[in-house]
Amino acid sequence: MKEFFNLIRWKNLIIVVLTMVLMRYAVIGPIISKIGVILLKGTGEEIPMVLQFPWYNFVLLVAATVLITAGGYVINDYFDIKTDLINKGKVIVGTKIPRRQAMMWHNIFNIAGVAAGFYISWKAGYVWLGTLFLMVSGLLYFYSASYKRQFLIGNIIVAILTAMVPMLVVFYEWPALFRYYNINAIYPPKIDLILYWVGGFALFAFMTTLTREIIKDIEDFEGDQAYGRNTVPVVIGVTSAKIVSVSLIILTIAMLYLIWHLFINDTLTFIYLTSLIVLPLIFIIYEVVISRNRKQLHRASSIMKIVMLTGILYSVVVKVIINWNLF
Repeated sequence: MKEFFNLIRWKNLIIVVLTMVLMRYAVIGPIISKIGVILLKGTGEEIPMVLQFPWYNFVLLVAATVLITAGGYVINDYFDIKTDLINKGKVIVGTKIPRRQAMMWHNIFNIAGVAAGFYISWKAGYVWLGTLFLMVSGLLYFYSASYKRQFLIGNIIVAILTAMVPMLVVFYEWPALFRYYNINAIYPPKIDLILYWVGGFALFAFMTTLTREIIKDIEDFEGDQAYGRNTVPVVIGVTSAKIVSVSLIILTIAMLYLIWHLFINDTLTFIYLTSLIVLPLIFIIYEVVISRNRKQLHRASSIMKIVMLTGILYSVVVKVIINWNLF
């Protein structure tokens, strides 16, 4: 059982769940609660907007995302047996869990995830959105089988898919809000703000994931080179790959402070940003620059994962500054 949970990266799946829950209840919910509407059948007074995508459908949305993500992790390990033996010295698929059983779990996760995705899309009134889950399922398979062996393509695909996790919450909440208030309110409210906020989290997820993927490729350089994978460090060299990853971190820091200055500009965000995101990112730069072995690179990758988590947890700060009108 322990091997199974390690295979599906249960810690990462918890982060997926946490991300989606926080986007809905710590970002979108508080934002729309500050938007007043006058209902046609109401008292004529403004009342705050509330979430319209049913919570039970949201649970299914989270479940569909988790299932397809788990399937992606399984198929990734299925195709990475040889390189993982060099890079990590151990594997789960083929030793702890038979290859055939791993493929069975991959199929179960994907069928269940795609089915749930189509169901909630149908309930939301946009059944075509279900094709998104089908596409992601196929993309994860071809990523593991081919794309991750190609220069930069695999890194970008993983970064995009990670950024889609918070955006999925918007994709399903937005139509529900628009449909309800467009019919029941005197004037349809403008809800663009939720797209900007969640889009900011998605952009952060994209940048940090892309950076972490390149750092992991540097860490796995030996195995990737041995099996002819055209990863960033294999193609342009380890030193150049380090420069790329450091440049991405610097760009991320610059974007964070620019967005803070232009759109938020509150003290609480500045303190959180500097202490829990920027300083760790600077330490990652240091670790990458001085790294001489896999242990140092693995530490940098692990810290980046923590930074990604603190980035998600900033949504709690968002809830506070919105509720207290601090920006």
